Amino acid sequence: MSSFTYHQFVYGSDNYGVLVHDPVTGQTAAIDAGDGAAYKAALADKGWDLSHVFITHHHDDHTEGLADLVAGVDVEVLGPKGDKPGHAGITTHLCNGDHFVFAGARVEVMETPGHTLDMLNFYLPSEEVCFTGDTLFAMGCGRVFEGDYPMMWNSLSKLMSALPEQTVIYCSHEYTEANVAFALSVDPENSALIARAKTVAELRSRNEPTIPTTMAEELATNPFLRASDKDIRAFLSLQTASDAEVFSEIRSRKDNF
Repeated sequence: MSSFTYHQFVYGSDNYGVLVHDPVTGQTAAIDAGDGAAYKAALADKGWDLSHVFITHHHDDHTEGLADLVAGVDVEVLGPKGDKPGHAGITTHLCNGDHFVFAGARVEVMETPGHTLDMLNFYLPSEEVCFTGDTLFAMGCGRVFEGDYPMMWNSLSKLMSALPEQTVIYCSHEYTEANVAFALSVDPENSALIARAKTVAELRSRNEPTIPTTMAEELATNPFLRASDKDIRAFLSLQTASDAEVFSEIRSRKDNF
């Protein structure tokens, strides 16, 4: 059972911020900082004091509010090293295989390049929670901007190997309606996907979030994790292709969907 409390909130058109709070120590971590005002409002609403910020990558919608958020407070900002404007303000630089302790819990750092070259995911094994930024979405994955398709496939494969099926996945965007529509276009006979599409439609009709998800749900319904699936391979006429080649075809189709 989780010892932390999680508060997810929307900012911008479709971004999710998350606060992670330990009621014992009082420590609170923010996942990314794309909108300082939105994060400060969420902290005030919960009555929590910020102690940490975990930055997943340098894009503005994840970092633009950092200076505002940490101004005048003693906060450790952990994230990737780099020379982009979004790296300014990071006080502790992390890379693959690093780990640190937040409120007594081990946080494991995984580099998952593809969407950007500096992308980090933060995994808390004791909490069975992972913050995947823009790497893994509900039934989707990040558009490949700075890396290439094989790099993104390797990053997703790393998550599939490292994260148990019960892991709760917090990602950074509410893209699920669009993602499920695409998923059905390449995996149309998947009964788990068809059922999940109905659930997603019901949630969004009430303006409710589809995040967090779980690794088990993604393994069953996310086409970007299912490159080895025989039905998807048959549908794409790629029965003898490598998993990386199947993934690349799926990602290419999504880019043009």
